[in-house]
Amino acid sequence: MFKSKITFSMFCMFFLVLALLSACNNSSENTSNNNDSETNDATEQADSEEPFEISIMTNLHTPETPDKKIQELIEEKTGYKLDIQWVPDDNYDERLNTAFATGSFPDSVRIGFAQMNQFKDAIRNDQFWEIGPYLDQFENLSNLNEEIMENTTIDGKIYGVYQGRPLSRQGIIYRKDWADHLGLEAPTTTDEFMEMVRAFTEDDPNDSGKDDTIGLADRSDLIYGGFKTIASWFGTPHEWGVKDGELLPEFMFDEYMQTLDFYREMHSNRYINQDFPVTSKTDQVAMVANGTAGVYVGSMQDVNTIYNDAVALNPDVEFDVHNYVEGPHGEFGVWAIPGFSEVMMFPKSSVQTEEELLKILGFYDKLASPDVMNTLYWGIEGEHYEVQDGKAVYIADQAIIDREIRPYLTMEIGEPETTGRYELYTDYEVRQKADVLVLENNDYLISDPTVTLDSDTFIQDGDRLKQLIDDATIQYILGQIDKDGFEKAIENWKSQGGNAIIEEFNASYQAQN
Repeated sequence: MFKSKITFSMFCMFFLVLALLSACNNSSENTSNNNDSETNDATEQADSEEPFEISIMTNLHTPETPDKKIQELIEEKTGYKLDIQWVPDDNYDERLNTAFATGSFPDSVRIGFAQMNQFKDAIRNDQFWEIGPYLDQFENLSNLNEEIMENTTIDGKIYGVYQGRPLSRQGIIYRKDWADHLGLEAPTTTDEFMEMVRAFTEDDPNDSGKDDTIGLADRSDLIYGGFKTIASWFGTPHEWGVKDGELLPEFMFDEYMQTLDFYREMHSNRYINQDFPVTSKTDQVAMVANGTAGVYVGSMQDVNTIYNDAVALNPDVEFDVHNYVEGPHGEFGVWAIPGFSEVMMFPKSSVQTEEELLKILGFYDKLASPDVMNTLYWGIEGEHYEVQDGKAVYIADQAIIDREIRPYLTMEIGEPETTGRYELYTDYEVRQKADVLVLENNDYLISDPTVTLDSDTFIQDGDRLKQLIDDATIQYILGQIDKDGFEKAIENWKSQGGNAIIEEFNASYQAQN
């Protein structure tokens, strides 16, 4: 009897286990089916989602908007849809101001350094996104140059991703064949520079037997022409400098007056083109390329263009580049930009949520990858460019490059060192040397200490007041005014708002230090 009870109990337990196992299997199967269904639904939803669209406003430096081939490739590589608003460069400031006044900004807007100053109040009033706290979330954006990012800040906060530029390309391009003919070396002092431009003017460097050459070709631009670079050699501050603990504008330093005297001597002796105040860069380059002038002071990398134009006229022409020129004080310095030309900023009127901002920053993070940036900057490998020795060289006709590639260059962010995009390949050794000297300049930079400082008067009246000094600078060089006349121009500058600018910059300087 006892044995029978045990057998019956075991039998019942066996069927109970079977029932439980069956229930578990059914539950597991149902769960698995539900999970598969949810996964399929999520995949179908992701596949059906439209790419996130970003509207971008940027400058157009070409006569026509570009072919969309590159835009479509960028969209494909990043997974974003782009609505690019191309604005002719001459109208860009006006369009920017209109967008600001009407609240019709796109999601991403390209803003230059001067324009950032104009929008400081709006930035401080929380009308643009501060992006600094988010950058560490993005692999490529977090690699942007910290020093340059610092130069873009307002009150120590980062509001945009920058378009990088070499800190200083400035130096000398000169006719090496002329120098060799006259027994001259590259000038290493301002006195030697004066001797070179004198000799290129007076000593028949082209052996023509005629008075048909000048030493220096210059242009109306007192910044990117020769004047500011030569002023650097003399030790002039860049825009503003510190004297006796106070910030003062560059033209209130003795070194600026020394530069004026140097230029005045070159002009009075006809070592420089007499009409330089009204000469364009195109005409300046032409004078060097066609053999009229022997020296060009400006971007050393312009030697490529000058050589290509010159060799078509004279197959035997030779150029060289040089940067290190000491002033009377025995030192070398060269003025530097802040390391960027523009920044891409994100207005809150169009980018309304943090989620949208993160998606837009995600696009720029992908844009800053080597593959996508090479597409934007160089185009399609094998069609627009090819790679030689780890660098890129265009293989398409210039007209195609101008139409399909060049407009997109305004959308670049970072620089080759941070994005990994290809640099330009050239087999012209002088251009290769220029690239090396541009990097060497980084050891001798003269920076503008007011880059991140505030002055409402400077924003409002700075351009107008600068014109007073520019006019007086030209008048002094041409001999139309003397030192007293230049001092009067400074007093005029001070009385019309300059004193307020000095006071405001110094207050901001003291607050930061």
